[in-house]
Amino acid sequence: MSLEVIVGCMYSGKTEELVRRLRRASIAGQMVRAFKPALDARYHESDLSTHLGNRFEAEPVRDADELRDLVAAEDSLQVVGFDEAQFMGPGIIPLLEALANLKIRVVVAGLDMDYQGKPFGPIPHLLAVADSITKLHAVCVAKTPDGHLCGNPASRSFRLPEADSGAQVQVGSEGVYEARCRACWYWGQG
Repeated sequence: MSLEVIVGCMYSGKTEELVRRLRRASIAGQMVRAFKPALDARYHESDLSTHLGNRFEAEPVRDADELRDLVAAEDSLQVVGFDEAQFMGPGIIPLLEALANLKIRVVVAGLDMDYQGKPFGPIPHLLAVADSITKLHAVCVAKTPDGHLCGNPASRSFRLPEADSGAQVQVGSEGVYEARCRACWYWGQG
């Protein structure tokens, strides 16, 4: 039916938008299932959970094969939601495309770039094959030289130096990442 991709930086509201769309599909009486990587247990072990505390029942999965098995068991499925897709391997791409080709609405959310500004995981490919793309922005929380918050639209996730493990995948939120505009991200202000 369709492949919808929601992207943006940390704190831009990606999961909030995903939950909103899944909740509306549920209200419409559609059969909805939500999934997320098992690796992301920041706010809740299984549910999709937003920074604002909204939740939606979900199933954690380790890889595309596990997701394929769970989805195959559902013959009346109409909507599939997947959060934090950047943490999945490339095997998720043909699976999500196949679901969309089977007349299932697929809604995916994830970071489009890592903290170094590089395309992240399968997201660039999903953007290329998506039927619709929503790019969300946060508010830049970097401090300007005079001590005020920047406040510009943020499109980048900035990993705080004191919390940096050096690995591309480092699950975290407050105290690990900040939303930054391009200039504040580039110059590392703060």
